[in-house]
Amino acid sequence: MESTEASAQRRPFIKLIFISPDEPRLRAGWRLTLQTLLFIALAAPLLVFTVVLNLMGVMPISSNAELLIYATIMVISTTTSVFIARRLFDRRNIESLGLSLNKQAIEDLFAGFLIPALMMALIFFLEWIFGWSDYLGVIGTLSSMLRSLPSILFLLLTFILIGWWEELLSRGYHLQNLEDGINLPIATILSSSVFGIQHLLNPNSGSIFMVAAGIFLAGLFLAFAYVRTRQLWLPIGLHIGWNFFEGPIFGFPVSGIKAEGLFVHEPIGPELITGGAFGPEAGLIILPALALGVLLVYYITHGRNAAKIDGSLDSLRVEETNESAESEVVSEPPE
Repeated sequence: MESTEASAQRRPFIKLIFISPDEPRLRAGWRLTLQTLLFIALAAPLLVFTVVLNLMGVMPISSNAELLIYATIMVISTTTSVFIARRLFDRRNIESLGLSLNKQAIEDLFAGFLIPALMMALIFFLEWIFGWSDYLGVIGTLSSMLRSLPSILFLLLTFILIGWWEELLSRGYHLQNLEDGINLPIATILSSSVFGIQHLLNPNSGSIFMVAAGIFLAGLFLAFAYVRTRQLWLPIGLHIGWNFFEGPIFGFPVSGIKAEGLFVHEPIGPELITGGAFGPEAGLIILPALALGVLLVYYITHGRNAAKIDGSLDSLRVEETNESAESEVVSEPPE
């Protein structure tokens, strides 16, 4: 029997460069490149159009509205580019990204949303007892809290959009294609590194190293949630809950973006610990919170069947196979 290497060597040079040796589709690197180019082609015109309208005064934008518009553009561009790339370049179905819709998906979203509440509460508590934060109290009276409710719901909607597009891209398309092309450990490191680099342009990115390192570790945590379930719903829930409880509830900056929270406080401890104006992700305070998050994710996924949805060409032939099976049943003569 001929070895795989020997048969691969006889493949045309162009196919060796562009086509996967296992099946007739592009190599992972080319798939990632084409998806990125498609994303840019979709996002760039929308971003430029929004900026032009703002400069012309046609659509004045507040800080919260600007964040929501940006998130909406990213959702449109990411979802469209990833879904097209998944079908056209990857030759996989959309569900194989980890988007199976079932009861477990709802449970994972809900659990993922609540876990960061405990993580951010731990950060808040540690900063308070060690004197790293100047606690000023809650936002005010009940009436002032009710007045803040629309703003909180507005931010929640924004964070839902951000959680969707960032997880679909980072733990969805990036991680899974890198895993196909290399292996899971390296794919996790590379996709989390890109995730960290993407946040360097955020406001208040004082210490670039600490920002990149903190977001990288957060990416590893979210990737852990994906690997434990082989679905994106748990990391999506974690991402939404992380931003929501970090900012609108506990009053920390959300990756450099200042958000008015129910709890009012200012970091006064060393920036190396608290993360300063960028938020806990850029400080060492994030480490115990991530450790708690990993334990909670492990606990709720313990015993879960996390078998990978392969999403290979076989999955694309499911309908064809079912149709063939049905035709066999129909053609079978009656007893």
